[in-house]
Formats: sequence, C-alpha cells, structure tokens
Amino acid sequence: MSGKVEFALWSPQAGATVKTLLDRAEMAEHLDYHSFWLVDHFWSPGLPEVDLLESISMMSAIAARTERVRIGTLVLCNSFRNPALLAKSLTTIDHISNGRLEIGLGSGWMEQEYRAYGYEFPPIGTRLRQLEEGLQVLKAMFTENRASFKGRYYTIADAPNNPKPVQQPHPPIMIGGAGEKVMLRLVARYADRWNCPAGYRDFKKTLGVLHEHCRAAGRDPKEITVSEQVMVCLGANKAEADQKWEMAKGRKPFSFTAVKGPPEEVIKQLREHVSWGVTMFTMMFADMAPPQTIELFAREVMPAFA
Repeated sequence: MSGKVEFALWSPQAGATVKTLLDRAEMAEHLDYHSFWLVDHFWSPGLPEVDLLESISMMSAIAARTERVRIGTLVLCNSFRNPALLAKSLTTIDHISNGRLEIGLGSGWMEQEYRAYGYEFPPIGTRLRQLEEGLQVLKAMFTENRASFKGRYYTIADAPNNPKPVQQPHPPIMIGGAGEKVMLRLVARYADRWNCPAGYRDFKKTLGVLHEHCRAAGRDPKEITVSEQVMVCLGANKAEADQKWEMAKGRKPFSFTAVKGPPEEVIKQLREHVSWGVTMFTMMFADMAPPQTIELFAREVMPAFA
C-alpha cells in the first residue's frame, strides 16, 4: 500500500448535463486529481424530478474525453446489472480509458428505486449474499479464459470475456460500506480498496474490525488501501467557509463527518484523517463543486500532501 495521499472528486450527476460532467472531469484531470467518481442512482435521493444521467454510459463518455484521470462510480449497485454483463461493460470502459477504470461496488439501499424500476428489494442479508456472488462472477470474468460459476443467485457457464481488461489481473475493486459483520468481511476477501461512507461514528474502530476480518481471511491488511467519502466545505477564508457551511450543514449524513474551513484548517483536519490510515479521499464539495472551489482545493490544499 502506497503512503501517498490521493484526492478524488466525487461528482453526483444530479442536475448536471453531459457537458457539465465532461468539463468537470477535464478540470479534475488538468488539476491532477487522482480520479473522478459518479453515483449509481436512477434519480437523486429525494429529488426524483431532477435530471440524473446513468453512470455506466457517462463513465464511457468521460473515458473517451480524458487521458489521465481515473474514472469510477461510488458505488455501482450490484442489484441493477447482471454481474457478467457488468464485467463486460467495465472491461470495455477499461479499454476506452486505456486502463484508467476504478470499480466501486455496493449492495444497494434505496428501496424506492428498486420498486420503481421493477427490481425486487430483498432483505439486506440477501443483498449482501448477492453482492458476494457478484464479486466472484466479476473476478472470474476478468481473469479466467472461460468463466463458470454456479451460485444461489447467479450462474455463468463457460463464458468468454474478451478482450480482458487492460489492467491486470483486473481493475482495482473498491467496496463501499461499513457493516461490521458482513460488509467488512467482503472487503477483506475481495477488495483492493475500502471506502468508508460519510457519517461514520468511529472510523478507527471500524478500521480495526476490517483488520480483524483480514486476519481471519489470511490477508495482510496493508493490501487494502483505505478511502473516506467526505464532504469538504472549503472557503478562501473563514467567513466564506462559514457561509457555505450554513447552507450545507443540513445535508446528513455527510455533514456529520465533514471537513470544513479555509485551506489551512482543511489541511489540518485531513492530516488527522491520514493519521488514522486514510490514503484517499473521495470528496464532494459542499458548494456543489463550482470551478473556483475545485481549483482552490487543488492550489491550496493538495500540495500539502504531495
């Protein structure tokens, strides 16, 4: 695991046009952000009338438009796509991007989406078992010449996936979630990176549970990089940051674990999180990421972690 700290721009698509997202991704690339992440929803929670572009399609467009920035979705819902088809789609994006794909995967949670689009919404235990099988199918499709798998929920038989991903043995897999009994066990078994969702109660305790699962699985915890989903409320000065916070503090659970202030305060708070073991921040800016905020963070905060 590298000790370098990376900064990723998490850019939910709500209300954004294709041009807005492409321009934002290109700006992230120009300013040397590590990666650019979308969300996987059919509509933004609580805002069903607001435009929201589908993530796989949008990732493809960003992959074709950019050259260096890495591209992912925080996180793809395992329930929405057959995992063998998902493997094929993700492999294609890895080729479009020339090996810049990041795979984020989760179990899904928004029941209204499932019902509205005709998906069954099983209990969380079932969705987690489906996620585990989905991960096994993905890895088989990425690595085996002809992949076969027979599970309770998914079955593939002698399935080719050619070409294989540019990144070998497969693009990095990030699992988002903090359930201590099952989700972190899946992270320990299958993930290259764990993303801790915003709103956590005790980051260090949860990370300790992940390490226990790693040891039970016979895996070195250092093989798994740690990222944190975080809302950043950044102002050029304290007054500007306070003004932005008044508008953002009601956005729960993100506000519970937000980082806020002028650049020097944000640097101080992020350094504390790095001391916990975080090496990547998937960041949503509290002011909806106008170009000046994206640029301010890159100019005033990122160099402190170079």
